[in-house]
Amino acid sequence: MDARKLLLLIMALVMAGISAVVARSMFGGNSKAEAAPAAAAPQPSGPEVAVAVRPLPVGTIIGPESFRYQRWPAELVSKTYFIKGESDLASLNGSVVRYAVTAGAPVTQGALVKPGDRGFLAAALGPGMRAVTISVSAQSGVAGFVFPGDRVDLMLTQEVPGGGDGPPLKAAETIIRNIRVLAADQRTDKTVDEEGKTVVANTSNVTLEATPKIAEKIAVAQTIGQLSLALRSIADDKAELEERIANGDIKLPAQADPRAERQMLLEIASRPIDTNTTTTVGSDVSRYQRSTVPARTSGDAAPAASAPAVPTGPIVRVARGNLVTVSTVGAK
Repeated sequence: MDARKLLLLIMALVMAGISAVVARSMFGGNSKAEAAPAAAAPQPSGPEVAVAVRPLPVGTIIGPESFRYQRWPAELVSKTYFIKGESDLASLNGSVVRYAVTAGAPVTQGALVKPGDRGFLAAALGPGMRAVTISVSAQSGVAGFVFPGDRVDLMLTQEVPGGGDGPPLKAAETIIRNIRVLAADQRTDKTVDEEGKTVVANTSNVTLEATPKIAEKIAVAQTIGQLSLALRSIADDKAELEERIANGDIKLPAQADPRAERQMLLEIASRPIDTNTTTTVGSDVSRYQRSTVPARTSGDAAPAASAPAVPTGPIVRVARGNLVTVSTVGAK
């Protein structure tokens, strides 16, 4: 290789190195310049306020996982916010959302209704639902182990006398399933002692959340026999929902947003059910009890029909097809 070609090659290598160093310095400087403002972004200097962790629609019952504290600009803090150090989030447990709150938005005092406040029960009711109260005893009320927020089945126990002289038919029927308890007596939340343990207390009245039609059925059932509560397991809701989907009782849209479909399933799972009721009669419990309603015996005489009154005086017979009506005219 001659000296001229060697010199050109060396100069090309030197220029390539200089270009690489210049490009690296240019791009590295820009990244540092862009990273500097991001690292130096001003943080809100105001107090920490309670914000919603997730969307809270109307009627949501507040739990310990619903809120968290987040620092908020001082000039945007309102007197209605729950401020750290001035309010306790634990005291909000059991409250009900009166106005919808979006995720990440501050929670105002007017958006919540605490147990015992005016309008709490109306805010706790779901859309289109009604509150109905029934009387229970220690035995029919699960010995006080039913608390607000639990879900129960409603059973009706009655005696059907029938038309004979035998003993009446004793029967129990589950008329409503998956119905939510709103209040026990006048308590809308669980009562705890000084150690934080739930206090079990016998109640005489239980308020339930029902649809208008189911509320009518409960009102009639109270006049027929005795109503009892059966506490449901939390796992029953999912199993029963899957069974209803498999049986075709619930139709899911072919093309639906997964989030909207999940919301629809949650709403369906929270609805009380008054179909496919189950019944148990006395013979299912003891061989000495009846399995049917007592029938009329052969020796029983049918009630005699009242004899028609014998008309006195002039009469008029009016024939309308095969029907003949006799009317008394009366004469002097």
